[in-house]
Amino acid sequence: MKKIYAIIAIVITSGVVVAQDPQFSQYYAAPLYLNPGFTGTTQQHRVVVNHRVQWPNLPQAFATYALSYDYFKPDLKSGFGVLLTTDKAGAAGLRSTTAGFIYSYKIQTPTGWLISPGLYFGYGVRDLNFNELLFGDQVEFDNSGAPTLDPAQSNFGNNQYFDFGSGIVMYNSKVFMGIAAYHMNTPDNSLLDTDSPLPLKLNIHGGIRVPLYADSRHLTRVSSITPSFIYRRQGEFQQLDAGLQYHVEPVVVGLWYRGIPVIKNVVGNTSRDAVVFIMGLQFLQFEFGYSYDFTISELGVDSGGAHEVSLVWQFEVQPLTRRVKRKHKILPCPTFTSKNFWKN
Repeated sequence: MKKIYAIIAIVITSGVVVAQDPQFSQYYAAPLYLNPGFTGTTQQHRVVVNHRVQWPNLPQAFATYALSYDYFKPDLKSGFGVLLTTDKAGAAGLRSTTAGFIYSYKIQTPTGWLISPGLYFGYGVRDLNFNELLFGDQVEFDNSGAPTLDPAQSNFGNNQYFDFGSGIVMYNSKVFMGIAAYHMNTPDNSLLDTDSPLPLKLNIHGGIRVPLYADSRHLTRVSSITPSFIYRRQGEFQQLDAGLQYHVEPVVVGLWYRGIPVIKNVVGNTSRDAVVFIMGLQFLQFEFGYSYDFTISELGVDSGGAHEVSLVWQFEVQPLTRRVKRKHKILPCPTFTSKNFWKN
């Protein structure tokens, strides 16, 4: 049975990984992964850690990690950042690892909007643990402990590639929107001696913050709701997340629906994936978020859904002078926080 599970997991993995990049339900808690335009959108240094485990009831769950660091350099009106991601899927340990450098430039408009275009330059490695694969001669003769003589083995190898992406974010103190495109050079990420271009990935996202208070002079514990959405498209795959978060410091709770009920997915079924529950805590320089994806697709609840955690830490290396703050004032990006990051 372990052999059968391994084969099934590999087959499932191959179809999913070719179709789309890993994704995070807490997409605004992974800002550099969502859009390079978010780089340097705080006046402090920022470190973000994301971890997602999808379908934990399968023999080998899909695990995704992301680590990013970014900061804003006022005299250049620019943001600089790095993003590291790794994704492991299936019993054979199919792993994709990327490292990228990100740059963004800030344009402050007289009307209070901030425009932040960004560029992403990355390098990726994709490999497989061949010792966990079962070839035809091993299955047929129950020879799993001996080396395979299958000539297909010689066609496997790891793959390395360069990647390029860009994006733009526009927002003010209440409204935010953006669009990003990754794999613009459609790099080849095949593990075989064949071409397998990585499809262009498109992210379109936006939202609005609605404050729930009567006296705007007392903003210490302002509550608000934030409806938002993200539309993803990559190759034949497309997906929409839509929902809202409720903020009352220091607590954030949210509810999302993932799917596009009016269309069919690539296998001909109604496009529905999950209902996502999100909760978080925010403090002065630290944020924590947890989410659970309740599966509503044909895969069913037996898959175990998905668990995801995010950690955001902001710190100041050198205090900004008052003159720099006035001259290079920027509007911070939307996040779990409803006070510190939305203040003009």
